[in-house]
Amino acid sequence: MPLISDAIGRVLGKRYRLVSALGTGASAHVFLAEDVSLQRHVAVKVLQPDLVNDQAFLKRFRAEARSVASLNHPHVLRVFDWGEDTDGPYLVLEYLGGGSLRDMLDRGVRLSAAQAARVGSQAAEGLAYAHARGLVHRDVKPANLLFDEEGRVRVADFGVARALAEAAWTEPEGAMIGTARYAAPEQAQGQPVDGRADVYALALVLYESVTGVVPFTSDTTVGTLMARIGAPLPHHEALGPLDNVLARAAAPEPAARLDAAGLAARLDALSAALAPPAPLALAGEPVEPALAAPTTGFRAPTPDDLTGVVAATTATATTVAGGPATEAGPHPGVRRGAEVAAVALPPTAVRRRRRRWPWVVTAVVLAGALVAGLLVAFKDKVFTPSHPVPAVTGLGLAAARAALARDHLSLAVHGTQYSIRVPPGRVISQAPAARSVVKEGATVAVVASRGLPDETFPSLTGLDCTGAQRVLTVAHLLGVCPAAAAAYESDVPAGQVINWSWDNHLNVTVAPYGASVIIAISKGPAPVPVPTVPTDSYGDAAGTLRAAGFAPAETQQLSTSVPAGQVIGTTPAAGTSLVPGSTVTVVVSEGPPMVGVPDVTGESVAKATTDLASAGLVLGNVYGPAHGTVFALRPTAGTQVPQGSAVDVYTQ
Repeated sequence: MPLISDAIGRVLGKRYRLVSALGTGASAHVFLAEDVSLQRHVAVKVLQPDLVNDQAFLKRFRAEARSVASLNHPHVLRVFDWGEDTDGPYLVLEYLGGGSLRDMLDRGVRLSAAQAARVGSQAAEGLAYAHARGLVHRDVKPANLLFDEEGRVRVADFGVARALAEAAWTEPEGAMIGTARYAAPEQAQGQPVDGRADVYALALVLYESVTGVVPFTSDTTVGTLMARIGAPLPHHEALGPLDNVLARAAAPEPAARLDAAGLAARLDALSAALAPPAPLALAGEPVEPALAAPTTGFRAPTPDDLTGVVAATTATATTVAGGPATEAGPHPGVRRGAEVAAVALPPTAVRRRRRRWPWVVTAVVLAGALVAGLLVAFKDKVFTPSHPVPAVTGLGLAAARAALARDHLSLAVHGTQYSIRVPPGRVISQAPAARSVVKEGATVAVVASRGLPDETFPSLTGLDCTGAQRVLTVAHLLGVCPAAAAAYESDVPAGQVINWSWDNHLNVTVAPYGASVIIAISKGPAPVPVPTVPTDSYGDAAGTLRAAGFAPAETQQLSTSVPAGQVIGTTPAAGTSLVPGSTVTVVVSEGPPMVGVPDVTGESVAKATTDLASAGLVLGNVYGPAHGTVFALRPTAGTQVPQGSAVDVYTQ
């Protein structure tokens, strides 16, 4: 890329005159330019000239530029125009005079939790707006969060990262698209990314803006990327109330991560709960104004001192004028002999002195003015020592009062308010602010914390565990569905909420900010035992099962012990516990199986007995000699009879 100074004075697209360089990076130069057509200042971003020959990049760049130019949101940097020049493609952007968050951090500025919450909520709103229109940034970092002169943030460089990611050119060594310091774990693993990768990067940017460090950084790009895979955001005491919100925004798994709209809502709520933040130290502003050191080695005059000054001045003026001494007499240290000498002067000296009377009158007037000025100064405490106001925010009221008393200041409680970060009874804010210089005896007004605010939420009836948790999250509450709280409930379908509780209060509608609400989930109706059914008929058995809450069904089974048409039993068996509504099958007897009578004529009685048994029959009566030969049988051979039937034989 040519030297950035070489381009100053050039006119791009016959319209944009490059006035001065604003900055440079691995893939682009940024210039302050004059739009000669509209006569306004704009920022022009000229990309790497090697990209001119990359047709795939140019196609993507044109498409992304059109998409980004359509964005119109107070927290997204406007793209006014785009084009291509001999030195490379360029974008014409809204010019902001407040600099970037990167500028602040490089000057050693650290944001307070309240400042970071406000900046983060505005940036997240801009990201949510773009995500809803299908645009993912892919390169959220401090350099891409810009400020206007009033401290409002704009997200810059939408679309550029995606176009560069698909370009064929090679970046300088050590650079990467989607800065590794803020890349989401899924980017490190080469997985497809969506808007939640931008949320992760914004969480790391806010973390750095408050703590001064970027989590998961390593000596190498690969080490930095690998360190955050599967790792939750580390805690840092400087984050204070931001800790939980940023942890959820930087969850290692995208599915567990907040989306941009959710992050904006939580940061906006947090910002509203915190004390108003101090103005941001924008570009060109001092980081911290110096305070004048209090004067030392000075004693304030007392009323007695002023009385002495008045007496001395009056007495001296009267004596010099040649008049009688005051009733109070001369000021201590002036001898009466001096008065006598003054009135006993020779006539010439007296005449000379009397010729000086205009000067005497002037001296008297000046002395009176001096006395009046001293009295006014004492009244207005000009000579009262001053002290910087100590910081008492976060202290208990007793400790704050003691800290102020050490500098002869008093404390007055001017109301209370809820706070999500300051415990009850501690100071939320103070006026005058810490390090302001005030006179001894001044009063510092404080606002005390009432503790966590109460949050209201709608009924959870009819919701499942996930739905109830989402409702509670919107209300800044945490819903948990422990297995131990689940219960059988005949009137609530399985999987739906039975009730909820906080601090042993059932079905509450109000709970403190951040409270954990226990949700009881229904397991459906409680199991009941299958009853013993009558055996006379299926109809009687089915009626008994319906009365117990079960659905009866019928099946038939051969039985040599239960007559046909009668009930053998149930499946599951009586006494088995089932959820009401379950199906219970009634087993009805078909009677014994049918078998054919074998032909045993010509056999001995003993042999006939064996053959009948093999066929499932028994020998009945024997008509004739017991050791004779069978010549007939009843039922006759081949007849189908129930298994176990008796067969009579005739012998001769």
